[in-house]
Amino acid sequence: MKVKRIIPHLSFWQIWNMNVGFFGIQYSFGLQQTAVNPIYSFLGAHAEQLPILNLAGPITGLLIQPLIGAISDKTWSPKWGRRKPFFLLGALFCSIALFLFPFSSTIWMAAGLLWILDAANNTAMEPYRAFIGDKLPEDQQTFGFQMQSLFVGAGITLANLSLFVFQKYLGGNSANGGIPVWVYYSFFLGSFCSIASVAWSVYKTPEIPPTEEELKELRKAKESSTFFTPFIEIIIAIREMPKILWQLASVYLFQWYALFVYWQFITPMLKWSLYGVSEADEMKASQFLENAKSGMSVAASDLTWAKSVLHQVEVAVGQTGLMNGSYNIVTMFCALLLVPFAKKFSSKNTYIFCLFLTGLGIMTLPFIKNEYGILIPMVALGIGWASMMGLPYSIVSPSIPHSKRGIYMGVINMMIVIPMLIQTLSFGFIFNNFLGADPSSAIVLAGVLFLAAGGCVFFMKPGRHVNDE
Repeated sequence: MKVKRIIPHLSFWQIWNMNVGFFGIQYSFGLQQTAVNPIYSFLGAHAEQLPILNLAGPITGLLIQPLIGAISDKTWSPKWGRRKPFFLLGALFCSIALFLFPFSSTIWMAAGLLWILDAANNTAMEPYRAFIGDKLPEDQQTFGFQMQSLFVGAGITLANLSLFVFQKYLGGNSANGGIPVWVYYSFFLGSFCSIASVAWSVYKTPEIPPTEEELKELRKAKESSTFFTPFIEIIIAIREMPKILWQLASVYLFQWYALFVYWQFITPMLKWSLYGVSEADEMKASQFLENAKSGMSVAASDLTWAKSVLHQVEVAVGQTGLMNGSYNIVTMFCALLLVPFAKKFSSKNTYIFCLFLTGLGIMTLPFIKNEYGILIPMVALGIGWASMMGLPYSIVSPSIPHSKRGIYMGVINMMIVIPMLIQTLSFGFIFNNFLGADPSSAIVLAGVLFLAAGGCVFFMKPGRHVNDE
């Protein structure tokens, strides 16, 4: 008979400290949401190229998170623990990639660093989800996941507001390859936050050691392990996956496709809907400036026009940062407020409401022509983002065996990145052939997909707690 693990209740500040590292991880994620695609544009990428240039996110998530989950389930170090070594390794490489990113001189250099950054983020993020199940009893897990949602909001808020503030008050000329100087400051700050916040959590939070029986199983598994063992375990886990996880996959198909569309096309939408700059204007203005730099003759009026257009493009990037920062401020403040609603109305019903609210809010964005009025729908997106980062995990967590928590959190991430992969491979064609290459239509479609995701949640049937005994 197995000895049941005893998981003590933790105080508010203990749960806070164990999740602080999520702040740095999400700062990095916030820069990816808001700054990476504009950097691609600064370096000369076209709008239809953005999905394929973001291929790093879904590919690394698809491969790394389930592998790290499978490996961390079988890991134990008396000094470092089970999950914390992966936090540290991921944060270290994330910091290095963030520091180097604004020095990108070509599109492909930026794309290569994005692959490194995404791989590092995924290495750190996956064990953090499993960490909640390791450290918290079932009745505290919703609170734990929503605490992570709070730090999601805080990290992405700082990332996006740093872009807005640095662009507004510390703006300067492009330093390298067309990338403005103020972008550097945000990435340098992210480099520090990534390693510092994770180091805090590692220092302040001890892991619960395995029982003697679990240690014997870990040693036995290590002795019989081969290079292919984690891959085999992933396949077996998917084959034996609880039904509710398959139901979650249908929700995520629409939810994460929609989110990737929003993150990629919100800045192109703003360039036109708020500032009247088309992609053709931006390309023409960039060409005028390049011609002037190379010594070619350019009319003074054309040069003035080009500088004005590119200034508006930079303002649009800053506006994106303000908008994304705004919805993440809402996320930060309402993340824990969703806990009592989830207890009263159920996590499932709360999640449905939040997804519907998000879809309706996003669908209004292209029709708002005021840079402050357009912040109002960000309240809806902030509430929805708070629910997306916590409630799905609390819905499915009771159905996941403790011994496979890491691998199943990785499998859940596969459900996130597969829709993203589908989006990166399909949406360029859809954008050009069905949406008229109109970023506003892309944003409206994202809102419709959120409504579809909410409808799918209706069919989820949360199960009872699963023991390993």
